[in-house]
Amino acid sequence: MTTPARPSSHSPELRAAAGALGRRRFLTSTAAAAALAFAVNLPAAGTAAADELEPARLAEDPFTLGVASGDPLPDSVALWTRLAPRPLDLDGGLPARRVSVRWELAHDERFRRVVRRGHAWAHPEFNHAVHVDVRNLRPGSVYYYRFRAGDWISPTGRTRTAPGHGARVDALRFGLVSCQRYDQGHWTAFRHLAGEDLDAVFHLGDYLYEYAVNARAGGRGYTDRVIPAHFDHETVTLEDYRLRYALYKSDPDLIAAHLAHPFVVTWDDHETENNYAGGNPENSVAPEEFLLRRAAAYRAYWENMPLRAAQRPEGPDLRLYRRMHWGDLAQFDVLDTRQYRTDQANGDGWKTPTAESEAESMTLTGAEQERWLVDGWRRSSAVWNVVPQQVTFSRRNNPAAGNTTLSMDSWDGYPASRRRVLEGWKASGRQNLMVLTGDVHVHYGLEIKEDFDDPASRTLGTEIVTTSVSSGGDGAERPANWAGYLERNPHLRFYNGLRGYTTVELGRRAAVTRFKTVPRVTVPNAPLTVAATYVTESGDPGLNPA
Repeated sequence: MTTPARPSSHSPELRAAAGALGRRRFLTSTAAAAALAFAVNLPAAGTAAADELEPARLAEDPFTLGVASGDPLPDSVALWTRLAPRPLDLDGGLPARRVSVRWELAHDERFRRVVRRGHAWAHPEFNHAVHVDVRNLRPGSVYYYRFRAGDWISPTGRTRTAPGHGARVDALRFGLVSCQRYDQGHWTAFRHLAGEDLDAVFHLGDYLYEYAVNARAGGRGYTDRVIPAHFDHETVTLEDYRLRYALYKSDPDLIAAHLAHPFVVTWDDHETENNYAGGNPENSVAPEEFLLRRAAAYRAYWENMPLRAAQRPEGPDLRLYRRMHWGDLAQFDVLDTRQYRTDQANGDGWKTPTAESEAESMTLTGAEQERWLVDGWRRSSAVWNVVPQQVTFSRRNNPAAGNTTLSMDSWDGYPASRRRVLEGWKASGRQNLMVLTGDVHVHYGLEIKEDFDDPASRTLGTEIVTTSVSSGGDGAERPANWAGYLERNPHLRFYNGLRGYTTVELGRRAAVTRFKTVPRVTVPNAPLTVAATYVTESGDPGLNPA
């Protein structure tokens, strides 16, 4: 229940504070910040009928943000939608009253064979988002779903459940996406992704960016759409983050991708703030102020993703790392490398390693998540152990000859953490490790070496880094540092700097990775190209051109 003494993020008090003290430093009282940051602000039980909005009074389509599904399990799937008749308005076009929403799940897209149906509330406390955990479903099955509010019917989404625990599975095909900055290009990659035959899509972070979006949305170059002025500042408050998600999720190409496939999501930094580390902000602000911002960001993230109640945050904390299985073929250990990491060493950025960055105390995952990961590998019986996560795991030597700097924000800035994880992998006795990564806005195919200083050392796994959907603008097939990177990183087998996404097909004998690109994102509807295809044989973790 909502505690009356804790003001909601919609409250006039908080908005007045934000306006009076400025968007970057709107709350400096430790006690007040703690009260707000750790507020749960759940809908009150037994809400009076007077606080309900009759669905019949919805005069405009409330399903402008589409629908989504996620985290497929053998017997259940998470469904999502959010009611917002006017998504770019400050209130989304709805009063602060709850709305009754009906949902249906069927074997067919015409809903002639409905297998589950029910009712849910779209609460204003959750920005009229709806999360439904549909259970008691058949393993390894395709389903169609939709929502209704009054006379309005949502678009129809397609989803599926995972195969049964331990069931023999011969093939799995999934997509990888990351980094979709709205004002740096069109999301043509999502339109192509929607047409793929996939079992699931893994989103590896930077679903949104906190930076201001101007009236013409930068690189998109709109001539027929004006973005309201309240988007032209960095996100700080809960209202800011909610509006930014509304802008992003109103994109028709992203809507199409969510309609076509269940998503498994994890965040990186920009969903909150660039390069933050645990409770440490990018800039010099009071710790309690950053926790308030993190609480707002995490709350808005959960509200807008197809996640279950188990991921619902409490203040600035949200347990996002989790494990899923696809029969006996694959175990997925989805990591969170932001919330629990120690602060980046050497002032962040690309720096020469020091005793500080190489200290045993440096951790990217936190001790509890690290133990969870390694223990999961010990118990795994899957053919492939796959780790969807955020930042580059393998060594990336600077492409400039003689330059000894490494990225302090990636695993290179936390070598002790990487070593412990790889020692856990070796101790598990498993064979097929695949790490999935986003963040860097380029395609990489990397071999994970036992000793990155010795190119001849044993290869322990493969790392597939997918490029951005739009972040960074058009990019280039061979960026200026292309030759230098390949020369100074012999374990780097593929590098491409265009935008796009990646697909991976796992089989019992091999994994096939296809890096896909579009030539431009500054114009819509660009064609898709398979830039390269690589094969990893089961039991032999190298990357071989197909």
